[in-house]
Amino acid sequence: MNSSAPIANKREHKTTHHGVERNDPYHWLRDENWQEVMRDPSVLHADIRTHLEAENAYTKAQLASTEQLQVELFEEMKGRIKEDDSSVPTPDGMWSYYSSFVSGGQHPRFCRQKTSGGGEQILLNGDEMAEGKAFFRLGGISHSPDQRYIAYGVDEKGSEFFTLRIREADTCKDLPDIVDDTSGGGVWARDNKTLFYVKLDENHRPSRVFRHVMGTSQDEDVLVYEEADSGFFVGVASTQSGDFILISAHDHQTAEVRLIDAHNPKSKPVLVAKRIPGHEYDVEHQGDHLLILTNTDEAEDFKIVQTPVVAPGVENWRDIVAHKPGRLILSHSVFKNQMVRLEREDGLPRIVITDSSSGDEHEIAFAEEAYSLGLSPGYEYDTTSVRFTYSSMTTPAQVFDYDMVTRQRTLRKTQEVPSGHDPEHYVTRRIMAPSHDGELVPVSLLYRKDTKLDGSAPCHLYGYGSYGISIPASFSTSVLSLVDRGFVHAIAHIRGGKDRGYRWYAQGRREAKKNTFLDFVAAGEKLISDKITSAGRIVAHGGSAGGMLVGAVANMAPEQYGGIIAQVPFVDVLNTMLDESLPLTPPEWLEWGNPLAEKQAYEYIASYSPYDQVEEKVYPALLAIAGLTDPRVTYWEPAKWVARMRELKTDNNLLLLKTNMEAGHGGASGRFDSLKETALSYAFALLVTGKADTKV
Repeated sequence: MNSSAPIANKREHKTTHHGVERNDPYHWLRDENWQEVMRDPSVLHADIRTHLEAENAYTKAQLASTEQLQVELFEEMKGRIKEDDSSVPTPDGMWSYYSSFVSGGQHPRFCRQKTSGGGEQILLNGDEMAEGKAFFRLGGISHSPDQRYIAYGVDEKGSEFFTLRIREADTCKDLPDIVDDTSGGGVWARDNKTLFYVKLDENHRPSRVFRHVMGTSQDEDVLVYEEADSGFFVGVASTQSGDFILISAHDHQTAEVRLIDAHNPKSKPVLVAKRIPGHEYDVEHQGDHLLILTNTDEAEDFKIVQTPVVAPGVENWRDIVAHKPGRLILSHSVFKNQMVRLEREDGLPRIVITDSSSGDEHEIAFAEEAYSLGLSPGYEYDTTSVRFTYSSMTTPAQVFDYDMVTRQRTLRKTQEVPSGHDPEHYVTRRIMAPSHDGELVPVSLLYRKDTKLDGSAPCHLYGYGSYGISIPASFSTSVLSLVDRGFVHAIAHIRGGKDRGYRWYAQGRREAKKNTFLDFVAAGEKLISDKITSAGRIVAHGGSAGGMLVGAVANMAPEQYGGIIAQVPFVDVLNTMLDESLPLTPPEWLEWGNPLAEKQAYEYIASYSPYDQVEEKVYPALLAIAGLTDPRVTYWEPAKWVARMRELKTDNNLLLLKTNMEAGHGGASGRFDSLKETALSYAFALLVTGKADTKV
């Protein structure tokens, strides 16, 4: 092992749970003052800062030979991005809203123009607002119903504590209204002066909904709803019709929604259906009825019901889209005369349009073997147009407007790749990998047609597998830099996501969590057995819970991998789930189990937690990336993990930790700064697979 690698001090820290005593010698890397560090990184304890900066210096030194490669990768990826790009304007009556970038700009501008045609009005200029700031991010931007005002949130630390502001649209001047510590922007009532917003508590949990009236101070804001259960988070939104404000309380498998009449913002919230463990539902509105996406009555893959607005309780729910096992309804959008749903069956998404008066349905069809779909319902309710985005691993994103009555599909925009991209040079396909229990795991592939599939190609294998989140087989301009250098890019659609329905998620959580890791290992085995790659040529890549995934498989099957890239990795699972003061811990117990209350959960989590399972053996090369102000996966998780790895591993393979000292979970805030982080990761992948000198 390289003697210049930073060696963390070991300090005894013993805890006992369920009669089991554990010593965590790297616990000291967690700053006791972590809540303040989230708000002000400068208060980080000096010895922790010294260690993290030493790790950063070591990483820079070890990757010094790739600095020119990182520049090349960055320039390539930047060259595939249209610098002066803009989104397709979304109409809302007389105005249409969109975002845009200027050449060289890091941050978006939010703009509008007359729907009938006219010049651009810049409402928020991200580059100007970010000037002089180490970190800057806009969030939760919304305009008032009369389109006179813009509400927006600003995060200047990366800690996701947003300050809410209100701006006059015509003059672009901010009003005196300032609300601190929110989750983002606000939701407007119909009176054009009342905003509902969510405030974060000291542990970074969105737990309270307030009502703010323009022209008043935040001290005068009225508490509308407070969630007493620390395991539930609160959100606020509005129906597509704009007639109701929605207050949702939810954990990972239970929901509870309340309605506020948007025309009478001081009215008392009305409960739709009380929370029952395991019951999830989302509410939309059409005329005299609510249309609710729900998994009630054992509708595991969800169904859609209708109920009167005046009597929303479950006793009045009537099926309008029945449950069909294996067809997972992902979301629904409701317009004046139509309903649109996005669903997935056999691992592929589709869009279904329903005419509300006749009940007639039709699908929007697609031909490719693997692709991604996204719905963008827009601002308008009384419209026959719905917008969606389509892409595949070879096809750049295309934005379509679709007339739900005439069934005419209008292409509004195709993602431009300025440096050029020919889909005919690439192959995308899907293979099925048999897992340990016989389940077939879909794996999406992208590679150049001239790449030899004889086992010699390195493979970039990406996975996530938690919270029911599915990783789409969508177009990525960045990953082409690996593919064009001979890599096969693969996405493992493992359990823990909902790629094959809700059961796919249920079989990859809590006491079945190891299926997630075993599925990923099976994907690698299939890639090796089919000679798409070979053992030791795979670079596993995951972020957040996906970082936990790649950390777990590094312990379980290290021989498969030539490298591991773990971005903001959730690797200290047991310690985090034992600490209910951390922002996400109580809501996470439903995903992982509660080791505080249940010995079985304690033992099971300990049996796979990457930090706890590190042992004396050979590990693949590893790059861990952290964010100092990250409230989701705290910086000390990867820091402790790397320290333990460095103590115990028996090889001389690279082991690197890069901590972004001025950012959080999402990494650098600028679009080009974030590409530099991607270039660093890809340079590492090329280095450890012997492809660092490969030219495009």
